[in-house]
Amino acid sequence: MLVKQFITSEKTDKKNMQFLMSLLACFVVLLSVSLSTSIPIEETFKNCLSLHSQISNQFPSTIYTSSNNSYTSILESTAQNLRYLLPSVPKPDFIFTPFHESQVQAAVICAKQHGIHMRVRSGGHDYEGLSYVSLIEKPFMILDLVKFRAVNVDIPHNTAWIQTGATIGEVYYRISEKSAVHGFPAGLCTSIGVGGLITGGAYGSMMRKYGLGVDNVVDAKIVDANGRILDRKAMGEDLFWAIRGGGGGSFGVILWWKIKLVPVPKTVTVFTVTKSLEQGANKLLYRWQQVAPNIDENLFIRVLIQPGNSSVPGQRTVTTSYNALFLGGANKLLQVMKHSFPELGLTRKDCLETSWIKSVLYIAGYPNGTPPEVLLQGKPTSKAYFKAKSDFVRQVIPETSLNTLWKVFLQDDGPLMIWNPYGGMMSRIEESATPFPHRKGTLYKIQYLTGWIDGEKNMAKHMSWMRKFYSYMTPYASKYPRENYVNYRDLDIGMNQKNCTSLSVANNSWGYRYFKGNFNRLVKVKTKVDPSNFFRHEQSIPPLRV
Repeated sequence: MLVKQFITSEKTDKKNMQFLMSLLACFVVLLSVSLSTSIPIEETFKNCLSLHSQISNQFPSTIYTSSNNSYTSILESTAQNLRYLLPSVPKPDFIFTPFHESQVQAAVICAKQHGIHMRVRSGGHDYEGLSYVSLIEKPFMILDLVKFRAVNVDIPHNTAWIQTGATIGEVYYRISEKSAVHGFPAGLCTSIGVGGLITGGAYGSMMRKYGLGVDNVVDAKIVDANGRILDRKAMGEDLFWAIRGGGGGSFGVILWWKIKLVPVPKTVTVFTVTKSLEQGANKLLYRWQQVAPNIDENLFIRVLIQPGNSSVPGQRTVTTSYNALFLGGANKLLQVMKHSFPELGLTRKDCLETSWIKSVLYIAGYPNGTPPEVLLQGKPTSKAYFKAKSDFVRQVIPETSLNTLWKVFLQDDGPLMIWNPYGGMMSRIEESATPFPHRKGTLYKIQYLTGWIDGEKNMAKHMSWMRKFYSYMTPYASKYPRENYVNYRDLDIGMNQKNCTSLSVANNSWGYRYFKGNFNRLVKVKTKVDPSNFFRHEQSIPPLRV
């Protein structure tokens, strides 16, 4: 009616015509906005992909929304912490499972262009679910790299190119297929995706001999915030440094790692010796703290600590299981133990000589006789609701203090601690060599876990206990800062907020605790390669200005 009045009015003049044109232009803009907002976000994304990818004819089968029958199974397929699959937890608007590198490039370009927040998942082991959940931003999508699983082993050059969606178990198996005397020093849990594992450090049972996974990466391919694929030469040494230990989800999408293989003997030896408090576990654990970081670097002895049945009916005790890998035969191992750790009482009967690949299965907890092919399943055998934390210990915990901490430990129904020894090669690599700074002076790392199976029913109780126990351990942990392992993410120690990635908050909480003095260099790299902060999450590295 308004337009008609302007057109038919005898008083229409040049000024009114200009107003009319402006009004019509507004109508066009409003119509455009209305149409764009009515198009589902996944359709907008898919249309954009077809313009930017070399391969576009199979996008419908690689994008999953909540209306798709496969959406839930895809979402839950590699999500490890059931706590982040509860109905109350935000779910992605859609999941994209690319199968070609150009699709990953297009995904970054399109998500950035249309303001879609992206989470990147390789194996789904992020302890706080940050690879498949966004607690601070909507809408969000998951870029799931589950189809990127190639492992190309080059024995003559002692290297392998591995895709980010492969699990570390798959990598181990493919190496062993080509050689019985080559290995790689990385994760103990075989279902972890190598994309996120190596970005955080990647420790394993050969760390005292060869260092971490990141210490044995020689090249990489990454999609940056502009959608470019960069190798080590193209990305430069600063970015290559940052992605090897600076945590996942901050600098780009890892496509490939090129790793350096390490020599392993044809015969290695494993053992597990368990002692309860009634069998002198307290005194033995006190001694382990002094021995494990300084013993022969071919020997890795970790301690799994959990509740057990006491000899007194109706009461619980604490059991300590000394779980070990020795790069050599049993006779040599027994000599080392007799000289350095006779208190454990290791006998030849306790020792199992095996191949390196079978030792991987043993340390991961598979039953004896499990065929190595199980590693090709690429997924865990079980999942649970859990909460975890970590500490690095630089001073021996007194024996009397161990006596008292068990009382708090046993207040939970399902507590677990894993003490992993450092020393050896870990003490000879500089803190600044990679972003992972927990090197010289660290005796061991503690992983704290509480797990349960009844969903939200008793979640608050377990979470409360974990925070209480972590607080109780404060006097025994490293100080200034109290160091934490980035691959055991813990949102309790601080997090970014929506539209507020605070450098000062990060530096004074999780940033300094994960990376110590390396955090400042990580911020500089982030500012240079992703100044708009496209790659972000609750504990991502912030740029200097957003």
